[in-house]
Amino acid sequence: MSKESPIFVENLCRKFGALSAVNNINLEVTAGQIFGFLGPNGAGKSTTVRMLTTLMTPTSGRARVAGYDVVTEADMVRRSIGVALQDAAIDPIMTGRELLKLQAVLHGVTRKRSKIKSEELLERVGLKGASDKRVGQYSGGMRRRLDLAMSLIHEPTVLFLDEPTTGLDPTSRSALWDEVRRLNKELGTTVLLTTQYLEEADQLADRIAIIDGGSIVREGKPETLKEAVGDPTIRIEVGEENVEAAALALMALGPRRPSLQGRIALGLKGGGENMAAVVRALDDAGIQISHIELDPPSLEDVFAEATGRRLEGSQKGGNE
Repeated sequence: MSKESPIFVENLCRKFGALSAVNNINLEVTAGQIFGFLGPNGAGKSTTVRMLTTLMTPTSGRARVAGYDVVTEADMVRRSIGVALQDAAIDPIMTGRELLKLQAVLHGVTRKRSKIKSEELLERVGLKGASDKRVGQYSGGMRRRLDLAMSLIHEPTVLFLDEPTTGLDPTSRSALWDEVRRLNKELGTTVLLTTQYLEEADQLADRIAIIDGGSIVREGKPETLKEAVGDPTIRIEVGEENVEAAALALMALGPRRPSLQGRIALGLKGGGENMAAVVRALDDAGIQISHIELDPPSLEDVFAEATGRRLEGSQKGGNE
């Protein structure tokens, strides 16, 4: 690990009384990388981000962001980062252009540079036509894009995006993904993205870490982590009353994996070659199949293997 990386975390902890919200984590995000930080609510994602952005002091351990210590050089960290938090408050009375100007003043950006940069960012995030409207008239997607522009006005070294697409419709979510990719590619901005959406991490992140119960349980490139899972997952809808009987009938064909109610899922040994064996086993057990699908290893499978459960923000989970 290199202390000169844009984000360097060593044995970082945060306790609230007897509760360890973040427990001895180690992370490194290299320059120009999009790093996905995955985990369910309460896993420690937001607590970690708040420590890295100087909004919360670590109980122990240390972290450096943009080359500065988050405790002893907090002011320099704040000058070097952009932050778009899920619960960020944006004044609904002001216009988008006014808020960008205010943000520039707060970061000490010159008036001339502020004007140029504001126009560039409004164009970049697709808000130029709405820049003089009050933010109270903006949709959720427009607010998130404005929040992104505001976090970039001072050209930060590192950008923190905390659950950036929560509550957005699929079109707005896709547009924000495109914008994150573009700014990373064109500006070389290092991005730490926290999310509950596995698809989002898979689409955007060069590397990911999964945090559960305050500890990091998996870390690596998405493709490498998926390959390590091995067998594809077969998901079969059999009705809630037949799930356990189906699990018994299929136990020789692969390990059981977390699934939605009314479904049985397992890592199918041999993949597609054993689909017929699954159907035969359930038919022999007198269990009717309503739906069956075979999916290649996914981040959902990585998360399930690491934690023993599904992530509530899983895109597949929302569609099954």
